[in-house]
Amino acid sequence: MNRFLIVSLTASAIALAGPPQQTAIAQEAKPAPPSNLTATDHPWDNGEVLDLAWDAPAGGNADGEYFILRTVAKVGDQIVTHDFKIIDSAPGDATSIGVEVKHHLKRAAVRQLGDRIDFEAILATGEYKFTVGYLFQIVSVNADGVRSSPAQTAEIAYATMQPFDLGRLALLCVTIILCGAVIFWIRRARSGKPIKVRKIAGLEAVDEAVGRATEMGRPILYVPGIQDINEIQTIASMTILSHVSKTAAEYDAKVEVPTSKSLVMTTARETVQAAFLAAGRPDAYNKDLIYYVTDEQFGYVAYLQGMMVREKPAACFYMGAFFAESLILAETGNSIGAIQIAGTAMPAQLPFFVAACDYTLIGEEFFAASAYLSGSPEELGSLKGQDVGKVFVALVLIIGVLMATAGSMLDSPAIKEAVEYLKNTLLT
Repeated sequence: MNRFLIVSLTASAIALAGPPQQTAIAQEAKPAPPSNLTATDHPWDNGEVLDLAWDAPAGGNADGEYFILRTVAKVGDQIVTHDFKIIDSAPGDATSIGVEVKHHLKRAAVRQLGDRIDFEAILATGEYKFTVGYLFQIVSVNADGVRSSPAQTAEIAYATMQPFDLGRLALLCVTIILCGAVIFWIRRARSGKPIKVRKIAGLEAVDEAVGRATEMGRPILYVPGIQDINEIQTIASMTILSHVSKTAAEYDAKVEVPTSKSLVMTTARETVQAAFLAAGRPDAYNKDLIYYVTDEQFGYVAYLQGMMVREKPAACFYMGAFFAESLILAETGNSIGAIQIAGTAMPAQLPFFVAACDYTLIGEEFFAASAYLSGSPEELGSLKGQDVGKVFVALVLIIGVLMATAGSMLDSPAIKEAVEYLKNTLLT
């Protein structure tokens, strides 16, 4: 009968946890001890598991009997012991478990956590590492709590890291599928075959918004969010800014970009200048229209709100990471009659943009804008390859839900174990 137990030993200064004292019991009342206890290194793992096996007492285990396993770890000159209770509710000829060990422990302090002992990392000065060897003892305990004499492993066992961890085989398969899909679609795009990408209404409306600003003789306001340039949403915003600026250069419209971060200002200036150059209008570029306001969130928003009311831009673009200011900006733009196009991956702010703006790029659309606007084979192929990955994950989720339902209805341990594998290994 197989039993699996995971023992986590995380640490850094070692103290000794002594075994509980047993009451003196007559020899004849003791149950038969287990035998042939062995500890071997688990094959093809990351060096943190030892496999234990032993023979149950002669005649099997009666109801109410169980085993207590004791680990004895030698860490440097210190000895650390810990007991684990293993319930064996049915008769069996042999039992085995897997024990997970951290064989590079640090000096640690010991604390009691419920029915287990953790070695909490409390580093003082320096870091002291030791290779840890383990001895194991096991006793059987009858229904009255009487323990047998212990069986012990004959030699110290060490957990060693193997060249490959087969526990991560599923991750390798998923990686091959996703990377293969991306490479396939990139090669397909480079071959000249058409790659269909769903139209994004918000980006299709850029020409309309810029044209309206040109006709009304009003500026275009572009807000790249309130996060710095290391935020992925701000980087995506720069791609859309390039497209908006190029269109504005062709229409001879003015683009104003107030920023809340100095590095975003520098990046935006380079982006707009390159867009005006690509449109053949480098002389129309004015760096003074791209400027820094303040890092303070609501100070920045107050400036934007006042500027919108005073200058009444004909088109407002909100592209990037936004927080509480999203509703303030969108409502102010709506009140002055501007056409508004927003895009963000902040789920909590999307409802405000959807309610108050004419067009909204929702999450995925916002990040797909780069491939959509550039038409680059590499970006289009990556986008389609990611879609294959999403379909794969969706199928795994559906299969997992069906298996979890079947496992619950049929009370099948095998199906439940497969569900746990999908949930804790394949999807993590």
